[in-house]
Amino acid sequence: MIDVALASCHVLPEPDPDQAPIEAAIAATGLSVATWAWDDPSVDWSRARCVVLRATWNYPWMLGQFTEWLDRVSKQAKLLNPAGLVRWNMHKRYLLDLADAGVPTTPTAVLPRGAGTSLESLLAARGWSDVVVKPAVSAGSFRTLRVRPGELEAGEAHLLALLEERDVLVQPYLKSVEGHGERALVWIDGQVTHAIRKTVRWQGEDESVSDGAMPISEAEHALADLAIAAAREHGEPLYARIDMAPGDDGAPILMELELIEPSLFFPQGPAGLARYAAALTRVVQL
Repeated sequence: MIDVALASCHVLPEPDPDQAPIEAAIAATGLSVATWAWDDPSVDWSRARCVVLRATWNYPWMLGQFTEWLDRVSKQAKLLNPAGLVRWNMHKRYLLDLADAGVPTTPTAVLPRGAGTSLESLLAARGWSDVVVKPAVSAGSFRTLRVRPGELEAGEAHLLALLEERDVLVQPYLKSVEGHGERALVWIDGQVTHAIRKTVRWQGEDESVSDGAMPISEAEHALADLAIAAAREHGEPLYARIDMAPGDDGAPILMELELIEPSLFFPQGPAGLARYAAALTRVVQL
């Protein structure tokens, strides 16, 4: 029996810098730990007391199988984050739920697969001119395109191609991500522990983050707390990453609430790593 199984995937699309620190921190508590691929059919997940989603980064392309896996594993072991919360967070329409709950959120239009909406008409209706078009279930900036003024033809073609296959998000581009950058706040077991700065990332580009932790403003902390409180309607998280950037008025607005398999940047936040390991010790002993 394994105390903690970290769920990864058979082929990682990029290295996971959190894996080794997490394994070492959990082992230091005296718990046994292993990293298994969620998409490996030979794995017996009932051998684990607790299963933690760590780097299941290919799930957007295997959504049906992943949902079935969530349901199966949650009946065999304690799953973190819980299956209901994960299912809610998989489709980015959750951003609309957060906005309805009063969380300051990037304005978002969700277009269902097969919709006949043109980008031109959507932009005219919303008063947007510089936007981001991307799949509603996605990871790693997959097929994410910025459409600037004067690029409408390319944007229409991109939107049409996406809508033939999947639901799509359209959002105004936040210019603050270029100078100020995104702030990714890491929340562990009831507490924001650290934050890093991320640069804007497009498909095919490597993620670039600050070497160390960044200061967290009161407004950023308050936004993180507000987002977590709204998410708790769908399940109690162990971990979360709250990505935000300043809006036009300078106040932070939420860009993403990552509850499935986010990088948690533990090399930049050792206190968060210690809290993560301690929380898992408590969970396993329940």
